[in-house]
Amino acid sequence: MIKKGIESYRKNNPAADRWAKGYGPIQHSEETLERVFSMADLLSSKSIHGDGVPLFDLLYALDRITSAAMWVVVHETYARNVYLDGRNLRPEDFKPSPEGHTGGALNMVPAYAGYMAINAITGHTRSWIMGQGHCVAAIDTINLLLNNMTKTHEERYALTDEGLTRYVRDFYSYKLRPDGKQDSPLGSHVNVHTAGGLAEGGYLGFTEIQYVHMPLQGERLVVFLSDGAFEEQRGSDWAPRWWRAEDSGMVMPIMIKNGRRIDQRTTMSQQGGAEWFVDHLRLNGFDPIVFDGRDPAAFAWAIFEMERRLEAASEAVRSGKKKYPVLLPYGIAVAPKGAGFYGEGTNLAHNLPLMSNPHTDPAAARHFNESASLLWVPFTELKGVIEKFQLHQNSGRPKERDNPLAKRDVRLKEIPHIEFRTVTEDRYAPSIWKRTSPMFAVDAMFLAMVKANPHLRPRIGNPDEMRSNRLIQTLENLKFRVTDPEPGIPEDIHGAVITALNEEAVASAALGNKGGINLFHTYEAFGTKMHGVVRQEIIFADELNEAGRPPGWLSIPLILTSHTWENAKNERSHQDPSMAEAMLGEPSDVSRVLFIPDYNTAAVVIQGVYQTRGQIWTLVVPKIDMIPDLFIPEEAVLLLRHGAIRMEWACHNVKDQRVILTPIGAYQLEETLKASRRLKERDVPHSVIYMLEPGRFRNPRNGRERAHAAPLEVQKELYSDNIPARIFITHTRPEIILGILQPLNTGKDTTAGLGYINSGGTLNVSGMLFVNRCTWAHVLDEVARILGMQRKDLLSPEEILAIDGKRSPEGVIF
Repeated sequence: MIKKGIESYRKNNPAADRWAKGYGPIQHSEETLERVFSMADLLSSKSIHGDGVPLFDLLYALDRITSAAMWVVVHETYARNVYLDGRNLRPEDFKPSPEGHTGGALNMVPAYAGYMAINAITGHTRSWIMGQGHCVAAIDTINLLLNNMTKTHEERYALTDEGLTRYVRDFYSYKLRPDGKQDSPLGSHVNVHTAGGLAEGGYLGFTEIQYVHMPLQGERLVVFLSDGAFEEQRGSDWAPRWWRAEDSGMVMPIMIKNGRRIDQRTTMSQQGGAEWFVDHLRLNGFDPIVFDGRDPAAFAWAIFEMERRLEAASEAVRSGKKKYPVLLPYGIAVAPKGAGFYGEGTNLAHNLPLMSNPHTDPAAARHFNESASLLWVPFTELKGVIEKFQLHQNSGRPKERDNPLAKRDVRLKEIPHIEFRTVTEDRYAPSIWKRTSPMFAVDAMFLAMVKANPHLRPRIGNPDEMRSNRLIQTLENLKFRVTDPEPGIPEDIHGAVITALNEEAVASAALGNKGGINLFHTYEAFGTKMHGVVRQEIIFADELNEAGRPPGWLSIPLILTSHTWENAKNERSHQDPSMAEAMLGEPSDVSRVLFIPDYNTAAVVIQGVYQTRGQIWTLVVPKIDMIPDLFIPEEAVLLLRHGAIRMEWACHNVKDQRVILTPIGAYQLEETLKASRRLKERDVPHSVIYMLEPGRFRNPRNGRERAHAAPLEVQKELYSDNIPARIFITHTRPEIILGILQPLNTGKDTTAGLGYINSGGTLNVSGMLFVNRCTWAHVLDEVARILGMQRKDLLSPEEILAIDGKRSPEGVIF
């Protein structure tokens, strides 16, 4: 449509002409006009009327909503009083200490407003997610203007001077309630009170690698990204490799390309800007669409156009004209940082664009008032245009706060039976123990869950070595997802296993698939690379629980295998329990950390994971097939229920016990049982308690952890106050566990911890245990110290020399 065509269209369509004139700083380029007019014709030809508001009336209202939202956003940063009559603010109307991510939020206003508009235009409520969570002021403000708030916001804010004044004062207020909790429901980033929000967006780069796995077939997701985050995280350019029309919803990623991070231009801007990025996207299988990032109508058009292109690409695959991967549409919204307000395009636009504080600086106050006046919309006019966005009932769609991804409610239809292994009747005789890999139980039980619940889309995050990690049946049945299957390899275009040598990217495949059933695994030492993306999920789930709206997605297991002790041969880079330790620091009712001792327990735990919701279960699981079967089914069930269990058959004269041995981890259990046999030989009364889930024995930090804790009667039964001598033999660093288990720690003279002490190298398992001072002999040495016994009462002279470093332990300790 050439210029004359645009002029003719406006001449023949008064409503289009009225909108095309723009409003304040929101002006429509010829390119945008042409695109929107073409969209209007297409909508008309398909009889798409959305919520029933004529298109150009809605777009006319959109310009004013956008301008008003930008006006509120700058007030949110700088003002402590808001006047809907648009008067100039006086020094006392400004905050003494302004705060906010103003520039990014201003860029997000037309983006989110355009998202709201296309929903009304088409009569379909899409979900949304925003990678740059610090731009939340834009989202919360438009939600307030359009009455799309959560209950917490509805009870607090309103479109009045008083309601908006409270709103801007709540922003970075730092106030605490009498109960010691944060008073304001507003956050620096997206939080659970942000209507429709899915993630905090505080870890830049993770939305980029999750979004393609998020919507189910039939769902639609608009994704807001930033050019600053583009350089943060590897893996976002793999999205076309994973998307399939047969099991994926439509995704519309849109980068807000404002060219700046906090202190300087983005790397993209330095490399060549939007033109360079277009080339990059094309090389990686995307279909880039560049548009005006200042204009909300351009965003609405871009979302519509991206869906249209993706539908066309999907149809081409279905008809056999094309193969996967399809070219995935990708929007690039170009605008200077902080467009529409003083200081746009500068480094200062990131948070405080005025350069000075208008509370004390008249020049800054003048700049604020002049810029804000250009954004102001008279209240009577504003109320009229808001009504255009309140007609969801006409198309029978939910409000955006209730979008499908924000309202996950995932349920199992069937819980498969466990095929337990038989445990040797005489468990006290190691020579007849049956042995296998607990990872075989993880593999079998997960696959059984998937097969029993075909309504759930499975995703397995795999950073390689899936066979080595014993997930063999899962791989053979669910297969690697690829675009060009290799003969003889378990690969399929529609495979459920997402593989990349990038821990964050494959973790995101599972974490993003909250409408389905998931598992992700890694070598334990490399779990730390997943820490940020996993923690982001834990934070949001914990806050939902705090708000009384627990998440509805099935809990997700993170399997840490090929772990610290069985990776003895692979140097210290492969010997690190830090991920489990970090997860133990998170809320124990959301971040559950379990140390799997055998096959039957692994099967019970995997079955248990999927009967809970909104939790991340970090499971430390040995993979070698020499782990003894020690827990009968009833014990495995009780172990999961209580978090720990006394191994009665391994104890000696419990009623007179002098010391409690608590192994945490499969290898630690076997060493403890060796020590226990020696203690029995020397007639030292003791008990052996296997601890599966240490977080249930900590000092609860809130009511939810208190409810999750092991029952008090169980704790007292296992750890009687009359028996202060306690030794914890742990998979982790001992200091971590002794801190977590503070209620069970009776002091340095009576409680000891043995575990990983940062020693390692190229060793075997026995050597690894020895150099970290946690073999059976070291356990006995600690028993002697704590009970005040002579070492020679429990250890031979040769054994003492070995643990004292005066002779080789080979042939003596192992």
